[in-house]
Amino acid sequence: MHPLHIRPEVRDALAEHRPVVALESTVIAHGLPRPRNLETARALEAQVREEGAVPATIGIVDGRAVIGLSDRELETLATTDHVLKTSTADIAAVVASKGLGATTVAGTAYLAARAGIRVMATGGIGGVHRGGDETFDISADLTELARSRIAVVSAGAKSVLDLARTLEVLETMGVPVVGYGTTEFPAFYSRDSGLTLVHRVNTPAEAARLVEAQWELGLSSAIVFANPPPRDVAIDRWEVETWIGQALEAAETHSITGKAVTPYLLAELVLLSRSRTLETNVAVLESNARLAGQIAAELGVRSRE
Repeated sequence: MHPLHIRPEVRDALAEHRPVVALESTVIAHGLPRPRNLETARALEAQVREEGAVPATIGIVDGRAVIGLSDRELETLATTDHVLKTSTADIAAVVASKGLGATTVAGTAYLAARAGIRVMATGGIGGVHRGGDETFDISADLTELARSRIAVVSAGAKSVLDLARTLEVLETMGVPVVGYGTTEFPAFYSRDSGLTLVHRVNTPAEAARLVEAQWELGLSSAIVFANPPPRDVAIDRWEVETWIGQALEAAETHSITGKAVTPYLLAELVLLSRSRTLETNVAVLESNARLAGQIAAELGVRSRE
C-alpha cells in the first residue's frame, strides 16, 4: 500500500487540469475549539467549491497521507484527542506508526506539491518566534516554503510571531511574499503590521500570471499571497499586541514550549479577547479559501488555453 493516497475526486481533477485547492488540517485538530473546528473545516471546503475548485484537505490516517480527506475523516480529526501535529519532519514517523496526524502548513505544502496541487490555503503561516534570535525557535514552514512549488494564500504570518524576522528569513530563502490588494504585510488578525511589501497583485488573474512566471522561470520555491483579514472583522494591531504580551507571560509561567506554544497562545488570545480573535480567525480562513479557489480557477483556465 503506497503511503500517499490521492482520493479519486482529487486525482481526476488533477488529471483533467481542473482547479484543486489543498487545505491544512492542523487548524481542525489544534487551531480551533470544538465544535467550531469541524464546522469551519466543512465551511472551508464549501468555499473552495463555490469558486469552482475541488477541495483537498490533507491529513494522515491509518498509515497513509491522504490528499482529500472524507467527511468522516474530517470528523475524526476534529473530535479525537491527541492527534499528532505533523510537520514535514514528522510525516514518515506518523505514517510508519499508523498514527493519526493533522498536517501543518509545512506538512501540507510538501504533500500537496508532491501530489501535483498548485494552490493551498491556510490562516497564517508559521515563522520566527519572538525571541527566536536566542532560542532558534523557527517554524519548519519557512524551510518547506523555500522548496515546495505551491502558491500559499494566508493572512501573513501568525501575530504571535516576530513578523519582521519572519519576512527577513523568507526573503533570504528566496520565497516571494506578495500582497493581495495591499503593500503591507498583514498580521493575521490585523490588516497592518508596519512592514512594507515590495510586490502586489490585485486580482486572481494577476496572481495566476505571477505563479506561472515563477515556475516557468524554473524557480522552485512557494509563493505566499498575503491576503489581509476582512475589514469588518480585523482587529487593531496594538490591541492584539497587548493580548499577545499577556499570553506570552502566561506561556512562560506554565513552561509551554515547542509545538505546544502556538496552539496555547492562540487559545489564550481567544480568552483575552472574549472570542474576538476566534471570529477573526474563522473569517480569515474562509476569506483565504475563497481567494485560493479563485486563483486555482484562473490557473485552470490558463492551463487549458
